[in-house]
Amino acid sequence: MKAAAFDYVKPKALPEALSLLAEAGEDARLIAGGQTLLATLNMRLSEPSILIDITDISELKGITLQGDHLRIGALVTHTEIEDSELIAKHAPLLKAAAPHIAHRAIRNLGTWGGSLAYGDPAAEWPACSLTLDAIMIIHGPAGERRISAQDFFIDLYTTSLEPDDILVATEIPIASSNQVFYFHELSRRHGDYAVAGLAAVAKKQGDALTDCAFTFFSVGTTPVMALQAQEIINGQAVNQDLIARAVSAARSEIEAIADITNSAEAKQHLIGVLLERGLKHLVS
Repeated sequence: MKAAAFDYVKPKALPEALSLLAEAGEDARLIAGGQTLLATLNMRLSEPSILIDITDISELKGITLQGDHLRIGALVTHTEIEDSELIAKHAPLLKAAAPHIAHRAIRNLGTWGGSLAYGDPAAEWPACSLTLDAIMIIHGPAGERRISAQDFFIDLYTTSLEPDDILVATEIPIASSNQVFYFHELSRRHGDYAVAGLAAVAKKQGDALTDCAFTFFSVGTTPVMALQAQEIINGQAVNQDLIARAVSAARSEIEAIADITNSAEAKQHLIGVLLERGLKHLVS
């Protein structure tokens, strides 16, 4: 099947792109890496009247250290994150997650902002952004607004972006010297979507973990934090009994949903498996 006919434009600056979006409304689609959009076009799941190619807009590029946070432009590719020394030093969770994203050819083209804007609950970047308390920087007709990752992901493939909005960049607090992290996903084969995954960070103080953030992905309609498990672990010396309590809490509070190949019960079980492994890693 071929894509339906559409117009194509390639603006050079953010104001031009915003103007095109406002003019075309819901009939327009932004394209950067195109890893998701091209497939939906070819299957006629998306039939925009115009494609706006944003890959020449400089405001959407680059990884920079700005005070106490990293700014990651929406057009930064998965590979750029994987290879960045700034990411390795200040947001190592992202470096650990990047190799799990599909395969190298896709990572070379797919973008940070595209993944976040699409809001796939099985994707790695939405879960990592939630874990790292990221702030989304969005430009629209009324100017700039900033939205926390906790408020950005609303439902299945649904974010707080409006049709005439552009996600410009994301700000992430830099990791402290005592921050520890864990990222892992369980999939049938490397490069496949995860059956279940966990992105976790905490501050380690002896045998205790504080400021815990445990985010599961590919188990619900959005990435979901294990809030009760975090509360159990925060500030306590981590031992097998505490881990068991946290695992039980996570399985109780997160209601996993089935996908086309994996049952809700299997995912519910894997939530506990991942959390137990993650906690042991964080305190090792």
